[in-house]
Amino acid sequence: MSSEAGSRIVITGATGNVGTSVVRLLSEDPRVGSVRGLARRLPEWSPPKTDWAAVDVASEQADLVKEFLGADAVIHLAWAFQPTHDPAITWRTNVLGSIQVFDAVAAAGVPTLVHASSVGAYSPGPKDRAVDESWPTHGWPDAAYCREKAYLERTLDIFERDHPGVRVVRMRPAFLFKRESASEQRRIFGGRFLPGPLARPELLPFLPDVPGLRVQALHTDDAARAYRLAVDSDVRGAFNLAADPPVDAELLGELLGSRPVRLPRTAARSAIAAAWGLHLLPASPHLFDAVLRLPLMDCTRAHTELGWSPTRTATEVITEFLQGLQQGAGAETEPLRARKVG
Repeated sequence: MSSEAGSRIVITGATGNVGTSVVRLLSEDPRVGSVRGLARRLPEWSPPKTDWAAVDVASEQADLVKEFLGADAVIHLAWAFQPTHDPAITWRTNVLGSIQVFDAVAAAGVPTLVHASSVGAYSPGPKDRAVDESWPTHGWPDAAYCREKAYLERTLDIFERDHPGVRVVRMRPAFLFKRESASEQRRIFGGRFLPGPLARPELLPFLPDVPGLRVQALHTDDAARAYRLAVDSDVRGAFNLAADPPVDAELLGELLGSRPVRLPRTAARSAIAAAWGLHLLPASPHLFDAVLRLPLMDCTRAHTELGWSPTRTATEVITEFLQGLQQGAGAETEPLRARKVG
C-alpha cells in the first residue's frame, strides 16, 4: 500500500472523538504521506500532513468519489448520535451516508476500507463471559444506534461479495472515552445543561446499581492505534476492541467513592424514559435497554492478528474521562468543543 511518497489516507468524521485521535496518530506516522479529513464543519486544528474538506457524507451533493480518488485507504468514522427523537434523521446520516461512502470507495478504486462498527452491532449476549467476532450482529432492534450498526454489517456483507478486490476491515470497539471527548459526550448523552462537576465524588454518595449494567470501555487513542494497524496490515474482517476490566457499578463506586445501591431495571428505565420523553435527557430508554443486553467482547483476534493491545486499563480510561467531565475538557474541533456547565 505504501509508496515512496507515503500512503494517502482519507478519514470521514475526522473531527469527532475517534476521528481526532486517528488523524493525530496518522499525521505523526512517517509511513503516511498525507491525511485528508472530511467533516461537516472545518476545524481550526492543523496537524502535520493533514488537509481538510467540508463534506456531509449524507448529502446528495457530496462528491465522495472525487475525495477518495488516489487514496490508499478510507477510514469511515462519520456518525450522528442525535436526534434520538427522530431516528429518520440519524438513519439518513448513518446508514444512507455510509452506503454512499461504500459506493464511492468502490467507484474510486480504493483498495482498503476500514469501517467503524461497534459493540452495539452485536445481538444480546452474556455478561459473565466474552464472545468473539462470530457472535451474531443483529443488534437490539428497538435502539436506533444498534439497528443502524447492525444494518451496515449486512450492507458490508453484500459489498464484500460484490467488490472482492476491496479489503474491508470492521472495527467493533467498546465504549470509547478520552479526556477531550468529555464535553461532547456529556452533551450527547446527558444533555447540554447537565453539569460536568456532578462527577465529583462528594456529590454522589450513592450510585445506582442496575442489573445487567456491565460494559467494556477503551481509550480512544488505543482504538486509533488499532485503526492504524488495520491500514498497515493485510487483514480483513471484524475485530473486537476493548480494555479490561469490565465496568460496572462496583468499579465506578470505587472510582467515585460512592456506595452502589441496587436499583431495579424497571425503575431505572422509567426514570430515563420520563426524562427522555420530556426532552430533558438526549439518551433514549431504547439505548439503555440495549446497553443492558450487550455482550462482553473477546479481543483475542486483535491481539494475535493485528498485534494490538490497549495501553490503558478501563479503570484508567474512566478516571481520565471523569476528570475531563469535571473540568469541561474539549478540543479544537466543533464536535469536541469545551463547555463547562454548573
